[in-house]
Amino acid sequence: MPAKILIVEDHEDSRDILKVQIQVMGYKVIEAESGQEGLEKALAETPDLIIMDLGLPGINGIEAAVRLKKNPKTAHIPVIAHTAWSPEDYREKALRAGMAEYLNKPTPPQVLRRAIERFLQKRP
Repeated sequence: MPAKILIVEDHEDSRDILKVQIQVMGYKVIEAESGQEGLEKALAETPDLIIMDLGLPGINGIEAAVRLKKNPKTAHIPVIAHTAWSPEDYREKALRAGMAEYLNKPTPPQVLRRAIERFLQKRP
């Protein structure tokens, strides 16, 4: 069974591009448009990996990661930050929130693939 990856991205075009890239890699994609919806889908679907924008409406990606890591049902899921926000300003905050990786947009497809494969190799 292919791994499930939850994409949490509020911009439809960015979400669609990411979705196609991940589906071409052979993974199942679940989508959410906000931090709150991402939290709800993570609990309902238990994805193998989450790729999350930081600039989300309502609950931003950093706060969503903190909440995911505090919940025993989702704490084990690796979360990759996928954002246009400056790494100089936000990388440390994202990693302290429990995110496992920080990727800047636009992310070259091979970089995205390597990050996804690195985290999915660790799944049981």
